[in-house]
Amino acid sequence: MGIVQSVNLAVVQTGDWTGRVGRSGIDKRPAGGPVRFEHAGVHGDTVCDVKYHGAWYQAAYAFDSEELGYWSRELGRELVPGNAGENLTLVGCDSSFAVIGERWRIGGAVLRVTGPRTPCRVFAGFWDVKGLVKRFSEHGRTGAYLAVEEPGEITAGDAVEVLSRPEHGVRVSEVFALKMQDRGDLAEHVAGGLADLPEKWRESIAARVQRYRSGRHSTMA
Repeated sequence: MGIVQSVNLAVVQTGDWTGRVGRSGIDKRPAGGPVRFEHAGVHGDTVCDVKYHGAWYQAAYAFDSEELGYWSRELGRELVPGNAGENLTLVGCDSSFAVIGERWRIGGAVLRVTGPRTPCRVFAGFWDVKGLVKRFSEHGRTGAYLAVEEPGEITAGDAVEVLSRPEHGVRVSEVFALKMQDRGDLAEHVAGGLADLPEKWRESIAARVQRYRSGRHSTMA
């Protein structure tokens, strides 16, 4: 399915762009060796805004090297592994098209795809790009949040092996499109994957599905 280009850990930054917390771990840099992935998160990483990050279903975040290349061309500057705030930079994986609930073995760990990343002002501030939240949302390739089912070490060069894939076929990008792109045509399809979403996200997406079913909807921020 692909390989790990790098495993990345936070270098905590401060500044006006970091928002209400005043510090952020979105700036991640490649580790020099194996990194242990635990149920609670990635060993050696730092989560600053625990209100919106760091839940068990956000234990790790994967983003594609190909997407870093896309944004490098869009912005006219080179983005390198870790620049999207990802713990895992993947090559040949297309993590945005992974199925919700899909399970991966990477190195000594087993990870489960839980949902899309939603861009925020801190992300836009880190890249220093006005309007990035809108542009990133319109592009729709968000990468994937991951839960850790079996802790273990992961290092650059490890293969990504798909262990199982739910039959509902609801992709990370489709959940995001329903939530952020007003894609009501996906509502019934996404409803089939609700059971594999973490409870907090399940409730939000289920409410969105119900609004489409009843003919009432508004774009979620």
